[in-house]
Amino acid sequence: MKELMYKEIKLSMHPVAYIFLSLSALLCIPSYPYYIVFFYNCLGIFFVFQANRENRDIYYMFGLPIQKRDMVKARFYLVVCIELAQVVTCIPFAFIRDKFILMNNQVGIEANVAFIGLAFIMLCLFNFIFLTQYYKSGYKIGVPFAKASTIMLFYMLGAEVILRVIPYMRDYCDSVSVENQIKQLPVLLLGVILFILIAFLAYKKSADNFDKLDLL
Repeated sequence: MKELMYKEIKLSMHPVAYIFLSLSALLCIPSYPYYIVFFYNCLGIFFVFQANRENRDIYYMFGLPIQKRDMVKARFYLVVCIELAQVVTCIPFAFIRDKFILMNNQVGIEANVAFIGLAFIMLCLFNFIFLTQYYKSGYKIGVPFAKASTIMLFYMLGAEVILRVIPYMRDYCDSVSVENQIKQLPVLLLGVILFILIAFLAYKKSADNFDKLDLL
Protein backbone atom coordinates (compact mmCIF):
# COMPACT_ATOMS: atom_id res chain seq x y z
CA MET A 1 0.00 0.00 0.00
CA LYS A 2 2.94 2.32 0.66
CA GLU A 3 4.05 2.01 -2.97
CA LEU A 4 0.50 2.56 -4.21
CA MET A 5 0.16 5.73 -2.14
CA TYR A 6 3.46 6.96 -3.56
CA LYS A 7 2.05 6.38 -7.04
CA GLU A 8 -1.20 8.20 -6.14
CA ILE A 9 0.65 11.27 -4.86
CA LYS A 10 3.24 11.40 -7.64
CA LEU A 11 1.14 10.37 -10.64
CA SER A 12 -2.56 10.63 -9.79
CA MET A 13 -2.69 13.92 -7.90
CA HIS A 14 -3.93 16.81 -10.06
CA PRO A 15 -2.18 20.20 -9.55
CA VAL A 16 -5.49 22.04 -9.21
CA ALA A 17 -6.19 20.10 -5.98
CA TYR A 18 -3.10 21.76 -4.48
CA ILE A 19 -4.24 25.16 -5.75
CA PHE A 20 -7.67 24.74 -4.19
CA LEU A 21 -6.03 24.22 -0.80
CA SER A 22 -5.03 27.88 -0.93
CA LEU A 23 -8.72 28.81 -1.16
CA SER A 24 -8.87 28.30 2.58
CA ALA A 25 -7.93 31.99 2.55
CA LEU A 26 -11.58 32.66 1.65
CA LEU A 27 -12.25 32.27 5.38
CA CYS A 28 -10.73 35.71 5.80
CA ILE A 29 -13.56 37.34 3.83
CA PRO A 30 -15.78 39.07 6.42
CA SER A 31 -19.10 37.88 4.98
CA TYR A 32 -18.92 34.72 2.90
CA PRO A 33 -20.56 31.25 2.87
CA TYR A 34 -17.53 29.42 4.22
CA TYR A 35 -18.78 25.95 3.24
CA ILE A 36 -17.84 26.91 -0.33
CA VAL A 37 -14.21 26.34 0.65
CA PHE A 38 -14.93 22.64 1.02
CA PHE A 39 -16.99 22.55 -2.15
CA TYR A 40 -13.86 23.71 -4.00
CA ASN A 41 -11.98 20.93 -2.25
CA CYS A 42 -14.45 18.39 -3.63
CA LEU A 43 -14.15 20.00 -7.06
CA GLY A 44 -10.40 19.43 -6.85
CA ILE A 45 -11.09 15.74 -6.13
CA PHE A 46 -13.34 15.66 -9.19
CA PHE A 47 -10.44 16.93 -11.32
CA VAL A 48 -8.20 14.19 -9.88
CA PHE A 49 -10.64 11.52 -11.02
CA GLN A 50 -11.20 13.19 -14.38
CA ALA A 51 -7.49 13.45 -15.15
CA ASN A 52 -6.89 9.83 -14.19
CA ARG A 53 -9.77 8.68 -16.36
CA GLU A 54 -8.34 10.51 -19.37
CA ASN A 55 -4.90 9.06 -18.64
CA ARG A 56 -6.35 5.51 -18.47
CA ASP A 57 -5.10 5.12 -14.92
CA ILE A 58 -7.37 2.16 -14.21
CA TYR A 59 -5.89 0.16 -17.07
CA TYR A 60 -2.40 1.03 -15.91
CA MET A 61 -3.30 -0.24 -12.44
CA PHE A 62 -4.64 -3.47 -13.91
CA GLY A 63 -1.10 -4.18 -15.08
CA LEU A 64 0.21 -4.10 -11.52
CA PRO A 65 0.28 -7.13 -9.21
CA ILE A 66 -2.45 -5.79 -6.95
CA GLN A 67 -6.08 -6.54 -6.19
CA LYS A 68 -8.91 -4.34 -7.42
CA ARG A 69 -9.82 -3.51 -3.82
CA ASP A 70 -6.30 -2.16 -3.30
CA MET A 71 -6.84 0.23 -6.22
CA VAL A 72 -9.97 1.57 -4.52
CA LYS A 73 -8.27 1.76 -1.13
CA ALA A 74 -5.33 3.77 -2.46
CA ARG A 75 -7.63 6.28 -4.13
CA PHE A 76 -9.71 6.55 -0.95
CA TYR A 77 -6.58 7.31 1.04
CA LEU A 78 -5.71 10.04 -1.46
CA VAL A 79 -9.19 11.58 -1.25
CA VAL A 80 -9.14 11.56 2.55
CA CYS A 81 -5.65 13.10 2.58
CA ILE A 82 -6.82 15.92 0.29
CA GLU A 83 -9.81 16.61 2.53
CA LEU A 84 -7.79 16.53 5.75
CA ALA A 85 -5.22 18.85 4.17
CA GLN A 86 -8.04 21.32 3.47
CA VAL A 87 -9.15 21.16 7.11
CA VAL A 88 -5.59 21.75 8.31
CA THR A 89 -5.05 24.72 5.99
CA CYS A 90 -8.36 26.21 7.16
CA ILE A 91 -7.23 26.43 10.78
CA PRO A 92 -4.70 29.32 10.48
CA PHE A 93 -7.06 31.32 8.26
CA ALA A 94 -9.92 30.75 10.71
CA PHE A 95 -7.64 32.05 13.46
CA ILE A 96 -6.78 35.14 11.41
CA ARG A 97 -10.45 35.71 10.62
CA ASP A 98 -11.52 35.44 14.25
CA LYS A 99 -8.72 37.54 15.74
CA PHE A 100 -8.15 40.32 13.24
CA ILE A 101 -11.41 40.83 11.34
CA LEU A 102 -13.90 42.26 13.78
CA MET A 103 -17.02 41.76 11.69
CA ASN A 104 -19.56 39.00 12.10
CA ASN A 105 -20.30 36.79 9.13
CA GLN A 106 -23.66 38.05 7.85
CA VAL A 107 -24.25 35.26 5.34
CA GLY A 108 -23.42 32.09 7.24
CA ILE A 109 -21.72 30.34 10.12
CA GLU A 110 -18.56 31.78 11.65
CA ALA A 111 -15.19 30.13 11.05
CA ASN A 112 -15.15 28.19 14.30
CA VAL A 113 -14.99 24.70 15.81
CA ALA A 114 -18.60 23.89 14.91
CA PHE A 115 -17.99 24.92 11.31
CA ILE A 116 -15.15 22.39 11.02
CA GLY A 117 -17.35 19.67 12.49
CA LEU A 118 -20.20 20.45 10.10
CA ALA A 119 -17.74 20.56 7.20
CA PHE A 120 -16.58 17.03 8.09
CA ILE A 121 -20.19 15.86 7.77
CA MET A 122 -20.50 17.54 4.37
CA LEU A 123 -17.31 15.84 3.18
CA CYS A 124 -18.48 12.41 4.30
CA LEU A 125 -21.72 12.89 2.35
CA PHE A 126 -19.68 13.78 -0.73
CA ASN A 127 -17.44 10.76 -0.29
CA PHE A 128 -20.28 8.32 0.07
CA ILE A 129 -22.29 9.58 -2.89
CA PHE A 130 -19.52 10.43 -5.35
CA LEU A 131 -17.17 7.52 -4.72
CA THR A 132 -19.74 4.75 -4.47
CA GLN A 133 -21.44 6.00 -7.64
CA TYR A 134 -18.14 6.35 -9.50
CA TYR A 135 -17.02 2.83 -8.69
CA LYS A 136 -20.21 1.39 -10.14
CA SER A 137 -18.75 2.09 -13.58
CA GLY A 138 -15.09 2.99 -13.04
CA TYR A 139 -15.27 5.83 -15.58
CA LYS A 140 -18.50 7.85 -15.23
CA ILE A 141 -17.68 10.99 -13.26
CA GLY A 142 -20.12 13.75 -14.24
CA VAL A 143 -23.36 12.23 -12.94
CA PRO A 144 -21.86 11.06 -9.59
CA PHE A 145 -20.38 14.53 -9.05
CA ALA A 146 -23.66 16.23 -9.97
CA LYS A 147 -25.52 14.06 -7.46
CA ALA A 148 -22.95 14.67 -4.74
CA SER A 149 -22.92 18.42 -5.44
CA THR A 150 -26.71 18.59 -5.22
CA ILE A 151 -26.69 16.86 -1.84
CA MET A 152 -23.92 19.17 -0.66
CA LEU A 153 -25.96 22.21 -1.71
CA PHE A 154 -28.99 21.03 0.25
CA TYR A 155 -26.74 20.20 3.19
CA MET A 156 -25.20 23.69 3.22
CA LEU A 157 -28.65 25.28 3.16
CA GLY A 158 -29.92 22.91 5.84
CA ALA A 159 -26.89 23.52 8.07
CA GLU A 160 -27.47 27.26 7.92
CA VAL A 161 -31.16 26.79 8.73
CA ILE A 162 -30.56 24.63 11.81
CA LEU A 163 -27.96 27.16 12.94
CA ARG A 164 -30.85 29.59 13.39
CA VAL A 165 -33.69 27.38 14.60
CA ILE A 166 -32.09 24.89 17.03
CA PRO A 167 -31.36 26.65 20.35
CA TYR A 168 -28.01 24.93 20.98
CA MET A 169 -26.78 25.74 17.48
CA ARG A 170 -28.10 29.30 17.61
CA ASP A 171 -26.76 30.12 21.07
CA TYR A 172 -23.33 28.47 20.92
CA CYS A 173 -22.34 27.40 17.40
CA ASP A 174 -22.37 30.76 15.63
CA SER A 175 -19.79 32.31 17.92
CA VAL A 176 -16.02 32.63 18.01
CA SER A 177 -15.65 33.21 21.75
CA VAL A 178 -13.39 30.69 23.48
CA GLU A 179 -16.13 29.70 25.93
CA ASN A 180 -18.64 28.97 23.19
CA GLN A 181 -16.11 27.17 20.99
CA ILE A 182 -15.48 24.75 23.86
CA LYS A 183 -19.22 24.09 23.89
CA GLN A 184 -19.00 23.41 20.13
CA LEU A 185 -16.67 20.43 20.63
CA PRO A 186 -19.56 17.88 20.49
CA VAL A 187 -20.31 19.08 16.94
CA LEU A 188 -16.66 18.62 15.97
CA LEU A 189 -16.56 15.17 17.58
CA LEU A 190 -19.75 14.13 15.80
CA GLY A 191 -18.35 15.35 12.48
CA VAL A 192 -15.08 13.43 12.91
CA ILE A 193 -16.85 10.23 13.94
CA LEU A 194 -19.25 10.40 10.99
CA PHE A 195 -16.38 11.23 8.62
CA ILE A 196 -14.44 8.13 9.69
CA LEU A 197 -17.48 5.83 9.80
CA ILE A 198 -18.90 6.91 6.43
CA ALA A 199 -15.46 6.74 4.81
CA PHE A 200 -15.20 3.10 5.90
CA LEU A 201 -18.71 2.30 4.66
CA ALA A 202 -18.12 4.14 1.39
CA TYR A 203 -14.87 2.24 0.81
CA LYS A 204 -16.52 -1.12 1.46
CA LYS A 205 -19.43 -0.36 -0.86
CA SER A 206 -17.13 1.10 -3.54
CA ALA A 207 -14.76 -1.86 -3.38
CA ASP A 208 -17.68 -4.29 -3.66
CA ASN A 209 -19.02 -2.38 -6.68
CA PHE A 210 -15.61 -2.30 -8.35
CA ASP A 211 -15.01 -5.99 -7.76
CA LYS A 212 -18.11 -6.75 -9.82
CA LEU A 213 -16.90 -4.76 -12.85
CA ASP A 214 -15.25 -6.34 -15.86
CA LEU A 215 -13.45 -3.49 -17.61
CA LEU A 216 -11.09 -5.62 -19.70
